[in-house]
Amino acid sequence: MQMKLKLKLCLQVILWIWFEQVLQDVTAGIDSTSETGSSVSDANLMFEFLLGGVEIDQDNNIVLLDKEMASMGAGRAFLAQINDKIPRSLSPKVQIMNTLGGQRGRPLTQAEFESLVLSMVYSAHQAWHQESEEEQEAWGGVLLQLANVTVHDLRGNYLFSYT
Repeated sequence: MQMKLKLKLCLQVILWIWFEQVLQDVTAGIDSTSETGSSVSDANLMFEFLLGGVEIDQDNNIVLLDKEMASMGAGRAFLAQINDKIPRSLSPKVQIMNTLGGQRGRPLTQAEFESLVLSMVYSAHQAWHQESEEEQEAWGGVLLQLANVTVHDLRGNYLFSYT
């Protein structure tokens, strides 16, 4: 399967995972204005940020292309979270993936889940924009494994078995 097709499939899986969680919150009756239900409004905001477009600048920081959204408090908080708390190279991502994948007995915390989703978005962006096929494969592999850990957290089973 070509790398671009794999990446497209992975992006669809990421969106499916993300909206699956939002739909579960909504059907469970979680109020998006309550503290515990803020994940629905947070997910909507994140979707708007990503829909407005992102790029990576020369300092390897994520930049929102929609300047109005970037200037909002929520936009600044999103950028701080993704630029300060999400690793930007392959080896820390693999380490996080291994740590989270090894915690099979307990569900991910809200912060771990958000970090995982943002890591998938960053990995997808990196895989898509790499020039060499080898780098695309490396980032795409990490993306698939991060998606696998996320699906396991939500569903209790993996998308792919590596054994």
